[in-house]
Amino acid sequence: MKDSIVIVAFFIVGVMCGFGNFIPHFVSGNSDISFYALCALMFFVGMSVGCDSKIFSSIRSVNPRLMLLPLLTILGTWAGVTVVSFFFPRHSLSDFLAVGSGFGYYSLSSIFITEYRGAELGTIALLANIVRELIVLLCAPLLVKFFGKLAPISAGGATTMDTTLPVILRSSGQQFIMLSVFHGFIVDFSVPFLVTLFCSI
Repeated sequence: MKDSIVIVAFFIVGVMCGFGNFIPHFVSGNSDISFYALCALMFFVGMSVGCDSKIFSSIRSVNPRLMLLPLLTILGTWAGVTVVSFFFPRHSLSDFLAVGSGFGYYSLSSIFITEYRGAELGTIALLANIVRELIVLLCAPLLVKFFGKLAPISAGGATTMDTTLPVILRSSGQQFIMLSVFHGFIVDFSVPFLVTLFCSI
């Protein structure tokens, strides 16, 4: 939860700096800055995945049937945002699918969406994905109680290999550690491809 609060705090400070014209024009008026920041972020994400040898070794110990969980998480998220899109006709279905395809990975997906679709939808993506993570951090025991032990993993999306992993283990049990890491890795890996796909439609 602390990481989410820090991210929101930085976002609020950025908005205030923008409104107060505290940012030099060569930064605020340069659309390439966000692209370079995105490239740097993708580099560090790739580096962190490549340096963690445990991720690849843990995949081999996951029950083959449970390997379908990341796919079900993706399809379930798309189904949910499709239903929600009927209540907000101002944005297209592709906008909702792009936001939903962040799967809790707010730092990466919001930058992509801002780059392709503008700051408004990027802000919505940031807040939607932070809320998704917070729901798991705050409500994991309730998710297990009402929907089963796989529910916090699916709800956590891309965060289940890092920020939400401790609370998932406490609520669902230590036997789900490998599945949680595998699920987070696969969903995390899909984010840049799926978000850019729906943003380009």
